[in-house]
Amino acid sequence: MKIRFGYVSTAVHLWEASPARTVTFTRYKQLEKDERYAKLLQVTSLNLKSTRRMLYYNLANEIEVYRLSSSIVPLATHPEVKWDFVSPFLEEWKELGDIIRKNHLRVSFHPNQFTLFTSPRDEVTTNAVGDMEFHYRMLEAMGVEKDSVLNIHIGGAYGDKGKTIHRFHDNVKRLPPQVKEVMTLENDDKTYNADETLLACEKENIPFVFDYHHHMANLGELPLDVILSRTFPTWERKNHPPKIHISSPKSEKAFRSHADFVDLNFLMPLIEVLRELKKDVDFMIEAKMKDLAMLKLIEDISKIRGIKRISGGAVEF
Repeated sequence: MKIRFGYVSTAVHLWEASPARTVTFTRYKQLEKDERYAKLLQVTSLNLKSTRRMLYYNLANEIEVYRLSSSIVPLATHPEVKWDFVSPFLEEWKELGDIIRKNHLRVSFHPNQFTLFTSPRDEVTTNAVGDMEFHYRMLEAMGVEKDSVLNIHIGGAYGDKGKTIHRFHDNVKRLPPQVKEVMTLENDDKTYNADETLLACEKENIPFVFDYHHHMANLGELPLDVILSRTFPTWERKNHPPKIHISSPKSEKAFRSHADFVDLNFLMPLIEVLRELKKDVDFMIEAKMKDLAMLKLIEDISKIRGIKRISGGAVEF
């Protein structure tokens, strides 16, 4: 079996390479009207260039898995701004997509925690649909929408989990079919555990993104081997193996917070179950030190007897 490793958004090893420079709405309003559009173009251009740098950095290090920043385009979904962020950058978006497709990279987006389908407030669901459509539009602009995913959490419980999960299934129907087709769901560290999220995925035919750290912070009743065994079938319609999110606690007291690096000892129960299952997976590293944490974890795992590093970004059991 093979594990490929990826990281989130920004390679901290690179200088001044943030793909998430932004313009606040307050700052936007302070600008003269003829300056506003120019500012949006300037910041988006810088973020696209940083994203291109990140992709080439990944290629140089044989990293095949990468989460794109959701903040490439500033104020794209703000109701008073909403602007055409594709037409001015057709070549730039296309270039990113060409790099991704030519090199068979696996990319994704993870919209923020406010993108959820459990709220009793209609405007929250409307905004969630809009945000998912925005992320899909970026994938579409790159020409990688068929082979990428948009990952979100189920959302809050609002005092009644049973009633709320039914509302989730109703509200998610508001997504355009092509957007729902690339949607995945992840278990969270406080509300919907792996058991509950997996069940929702099975019901909606949505791939399940298992977060191991969240699982340890919010245990359900299913044992780890059962969760993982049921995860694989949810990915059968995709061209990639299941994605698993990896991080470790900052401390016992701050268990839910992510540490700078990943503690291999914390990860070992997961590694052992995966060795037994003998199926390929991809690890998305969510540690604070991002690419550096990922590269260190690859080195640490490859020292385990029976595990061999086969590239800059992958190991084989």
